[in-house]
Amino acid sequence: MILPIIAYGDPVLRKMGVDIDKEYPNLNELIENMKETMINARGVGLAAPQIGKAIRLFIVDTSPFGEDEDLSDKERAYLGSFKKIFINAKILSEEGVEWAFNEGCLSIPHITEDVFRKEKITLEYFDENFEKHTEVIDGMAARVIQHEYDHIEGVLFIDKIASLTKRLIKKKLENISKGLVNTDYKMKFYTVKKK
Repeated sequence: MILPIIAYGDPVLRKMGVDIDKEYPNLNELIENMKETMINARGVGLAAPQIGKAIRLFIVDTSPFGEDEDLSDKERAYLGSFKKIFINAKILSEEGVEWAFNEGCLSIPHITEDVFRKEKITLEYFDENFEKHTEVIDGMAARVIQHEYDHIEGVLFIDKIASLTKRLIKKKLENISKGLVNTDYKMKFYTVKKK
């Protein structure tokens, strides 16, 4: 089932996600719904807070980068098949040179900005079968993971851009939070409940 993506301005996007266990209700169905939602919105990652759940779960599918002619054959092959589920992830270290890439976010449509991130991460996580993994990941896959990991920490990519740039996009962000944005995927906008 395709779920609506939570728009910028909703407090759930700023909450620290909580760990879950294999007894989490309907976990497999939730993961399948997240995959379907991400593919429908043409994303390369989706975190649970983006569908309204403040839990430490995100998915990554970098296969769209498998078509990128600017990447080497080796990178295209790797990214073209990189699809993973990350539960209760913890980044243990970030290493290497910081490099910029123009990032966007399904919760913040029509805004992209250069974000600097380290090139290599060491990550500990559980997969969908609750098997524990510790991996070293670099390049574009590491960047996508770092972006989604930020979501389960209550951090958005716009928190990592220059303050001047943030001021320049302030009105666009306000419009998104008010629901004044068009997307070709379902979104859910935060409304303050009146007492």
